[in-house]
Amino acid sequence: MDITTKNQLDEFIITNWVDINAYIDQQMHGKEIPFYTSVDIRESRTKYAPVDNNLYPAGFNNLCLLDLDATSKQIKETIDGDSQRVGILVESNTKNKFYLDNIFFLSNSIRESGKDVVLLSFDNKLFSNEQVTLNLESHSKFPIEIYLANVVNNHVNIIDKNLVVDFLVINNDQSAPINLDWSSIRTKMSPSPEMGWYRRQKVKHFEAYRDVISNFCEKFNIDTNLLQAKFKSVHDVDFSTKVGLDDLANQVNELKTQINSDKKVFIKASKGTYGMGIHVVTNGEDVKNLNRKKRNKLDIGKNKIKFTDVLIQEGVETIINYDNMPAEVTIYLIGGKSVGGFMRANSERDSSENLNSKGMVFKKFCISEIRQNRDDVMKEAVYSIIGRLSCLASIVEYERTQRG
Repeated sequence: MDITTKNQLDEFIITNWVDINAYIDQQMHGKEIPFYTSVDIRESRTKYAPVDNNLYPAGFNNLCLLDLDATSKQIKETIDGDSQRVGILVESNTKNKFYLDNIFFLSNSIRESGKDVVLLSFDNKLFSNEQVTLNLESHSKFPIEIYLANVVNNHVNIIDKNLVVDFLVINNDQSAPINLDWSSIRTKMSPSPEMGWYRRQKVKHFEAYRDVISNFCEKFNIDTNLLQAKFKSVHDVDFSTKVGLDDLANQVNELKTQINSDKKVFIKASKGTYGMGIHVVTNGEDVKNLNRKKRNKLDIGKNKIKFTDVLIQEGVETIINYDNMPAEVTIYLIGGKSVGGFMRANSERDSSENLNSKGMVFKKFCISEIRQNRDDVMKEAVYSIIGRLSCLASIVEYERTQRG
């Protein structure tokens, strides 16, 4: 039977849960699966669509306790038994105390899996004078201690302890690249530091996802439109000088011919992160009429990274609400397996806009509790499958990046 509606897709995933996961496991087999991934998913009346994939997620503080317990169990399955001393390479923006909450819960989950954990940074500017440790406090008043690291004999080393790290978890998205020859380092690490935003492109990820979905839907006779947002890419845009804006406007209008006319279009910087470099338009004229303030937001992102490549993406209007606010789901995966998630809601935006912006709040979306109570298991199952397919796409994306 062909799957052509969202309701049919829901029922199909529940009924064929084992076979679908076996298929994804087979596709991932023998490949380098990232240690973790987070996937933002929009659900409309007619489809589901992942709209972002983060290889260095920074929201473990938003997971419920049951999901954090599931995270620890999956970490135990993901990090091999020979790797006892685990380092977490953190961001340099340590003034963000919510980020430090994330680091606390991530490190605690790894510790509860039976590993020793140490927080690391290669950024000498974080440490004053001759110090090699930095003591901080997170938003929730948790103590955070970060150690200065270096590379000794091609292995990541904790300077203060003069100890090598067995496994390095990267939690730094490298929108500002770290000056290291990663290819020379023999310490096991994941996700690959070569997928930082200094190199990675959203466009490439969604091209990989499109191919993954094409194969998946062919295998199970599913309409591909049920599982993705249509998109296009535009290169060599300079928002400060307006070079390339006409081409961008034309591509927006071209995409509009492929989707419902009342839908909006998301313009996203291909290297954007933290919800930066995003603008929502109705048509190409909106692009041509961007004022300087809006163009500046699309021009420069985190760590002053210059945006020149652009993803234009079908706006998927969310039907999810939390406390009368439009919301979207974010799924967290460890080793390619779903462990939990949360809802991002925003009272200052409507259901067709970017929710990862000023005004957003987080609601714990306890997948483990859903599993225990069997409440709305269908949605958990669908979100989990989409998260896994997006993770598979990130694997394909990485392989293609390695091949150049």
